[in-house]
Amino acid sequence: MIGFLIQRVLQALLVIVAMSIIVFLGVYAIGNPIDVMIDPASDQALREALIRRYGLDLPLFQQYFVFVNNMLHGDLGESFIYRLPVLSLIFSRFPATLELALCAMLIATCLGIPLGLWAGYKPDALSSKAIMAFSVLGFSVPTFWVGLLLIMTFAVELGWLPSGGRGPTTNVLGMNLSITSLEGLSYIVLPALNLALFKLGLLIRLTRAGTVEVMSSDYVRFARAQGLSEGKVVGLHVLKNISIPIVTVFGLELGSTLAFAVVTETVFNWPGMGKLIIDSITVLDRPVMVAYLILVVFLFVLINLVVDLVYGQLDPRIRVKASS
Repeated sequence: MIGFLIQRVLQALLVIVAMSIIVFLGVYAIGNPIDVMIDPASDQALREALIRRYGLDLPLFQQYFVFVNNMLHGDLGESFIYRLPVLSLIFSRFPATLELALCAMLIATCLGIPLGLWAGYKPDALSSKAIMAFSVLGFSVPTFWVGLLLIMTFAVELGWLPSGGRGPTTNVLGMNLSITSLEGLSYIVLPALNLALFKLGLLIRLTRAGTVEVMSSDYVRFARAQGLSEGKVVGLHVLKNISIPIVTVFGLELGSTLAFAVVTETVFNWPGMGKLIIDSITVLDRPVMVAYLILVVFLFVLINLVVDLVYGQLDPRIRVKASS
C-alpha cells in the first residue's frame, strides 16, 4: 500500500507542475491588464511604472519562475482590481462554494444510489421506469432554467424558501458556514437542489446499469443459493462490486461542482468562487485567474488521489497491479 501511495503522489506532483505551466502561459498570453487598470488617457510614465511594479516587463519564463517561487512561499500575488492578497480573496469565497457543493453531492448520493439500486433490482417495475424517466430530466433540462423554476415555485409563489443570497453564517474552524442554523439551511436548499439535479440523474443511471449487470453474475446466484437475504445480497455483493465506477463519478463530479458552480451561484446570487472568477475574467485580473485555476487543478488532483486510494481499499487487485 505504501508503494501504491508513493506512486500516486509522484504522479499527482507531476500533473500539478505540468498544469501550472499550462495555466500560467495560457492566462498570461491573453491581453494586457494594464489597459484595464489605468485610464487610457494616462501618460506613458505611469504605464511603465505599473508594468515594472507588477513584473510584466520581465520575460515570460522569468515571470513564471517568480510566480512559482512566490507560490511555494504561500504568496500567489495581489489582485489587480481588489488590491487584496489573492489567497485571502479566494478563501473568503471558498467556504460558500464548498458547503454548496457538499450539500449538492450529499443530496445526489443519498437519493441517486438507492434509486439506482431499486431501478436495477426491479428493472421492469413501473416505479423503476418512472425513476429512469426522472433521471433523463436531470440530463436534459438546463441548470439555469431549473433554478429559475425553483425560485418561481418555492420562493415567489409559495414563499417557503428564500429566492437567493446566503443566510447568516457561523465561524467553524476558521470558515464561515451557513449550514449550522435552520435559517442558513433554508437559503442553501434551492441552490443545492438545482446543482444536484444533473449529478442525481448521472448516479441513478450509473448505479442502475451496474446493478443490472451484477445481478446476473454467478456470485450473486451463489449468494442466493447460500440462503442470504435479498438485503444482504444487494448490500454485500451488488453494491460493493459496483462501487468503483460510483466512486470515480463521485470524485469527478465533486471536483467539477467545486470548480464550475458558476451558473447556480449566479442564478441564486450565491457569493462563492464562481462569481469571483467570472468578474476576474471580465476585468482581466490575472493573479486571481491563475490562482483560481491552480486551486482547481490542486482540488482535482487531490480528489483523484483520494479516489485512487479508495480504489485500493475496495479492490486489492488494483494495488497489486500498480505496485507490479
